[in-house]
Amino acid sequence: MHVRDHLSSQLQRAVDLNSEPGASSWLLALPLQEQGFHLNKQEFWDAVHLRYGWKLLNVPSHCVCGASFTIDHAMVCQHGGLTFVRHNDLRDITAGLLSRVCSDVATEPPLQPLSGEVITPKSANRQDDARADIHARGFWGRRQSAFLDIRMFHPNAPSYRNSSIPSVYRRHELQKKREYGERVREVEQASFTPLVFSTTGGMGGEALTFYRRLADMPISRHSSTSYSGTLAWIRCTLSFSLLRSATMCIRGTRSILHRSNNASPEMGHIAGPRDF
Repeated sequence: MHVRDHLSSQLQRAVDLNSEPGASSWLLALPLQEQGFHLNKQEFWDAVHLRYGWKLLNVPSHCVCGASFTIDHAMVCQHGGLTFVRHNDLRDITAGLLSRVCSDVATEPPLQPLSGEVITPKSANRQDDARADIHARGFWGRRQSAFLDIRMFHPNAPSYRNSSIPSVYRRHELQKKREYGERVREVEQASFTPLVFSTTGGMGGEALTFYRRLADMPISRHSSTSYSGTLAWIRCTLSFSLLRSATMCIRGTRSILHRSNNASPEMGHIAGPRDF
């Protein structure tokens, strides 16, 4: 603690963010390509620079949207859809893990339209075409439906710099609950869990509880890997996803240079836990 007190406020913030559960999992993992726990040279050095707040090399001076290019801008710029790719990757990984232990798992499930129900929060989503990110049956209780929604934020954005990290996670969790919680409970008769992540690799309290519960389900009990090993594997999987998303937002192309008419997206394979 004495050493930390002598650091600049920027480095103190970096230390706090890197100390979050799971944020440093990518550094502790063996570089197993079949698990996706590997980085190329550019990704590795970008990851190190991001971790310590060092200046990145060979980045443009301006973003294609016209703003000055900074790391903080790159993490939130929606031009080119890279932030949506980041969100959808976490959604698909989580849905893939849930499909191993739950039935009736779906992404982007539609919520039932309201037909006279009174939803009290002013910020609640009342649209007929409202959707959550993930639905799974049997996660929190037998045959009970669970809806989950993912949110990503950049903790070094100007609006968060004077707020503690736990308070920002809690703020986003409460916002998600106001948006979906009452509607899911009253209309769907189901549970709602917000999964809040930071671009630096951490996650909110409700997400920590969710993934701990996931690691304790048959995904680990039906394999040779212990609960702690399964939880470490899940955290590594999420950590590498968040890290690659961060480097993608920095190095990725935000303007369409070429697109084949025959190109079609394919969902990547999610590796399973194994003995470390």
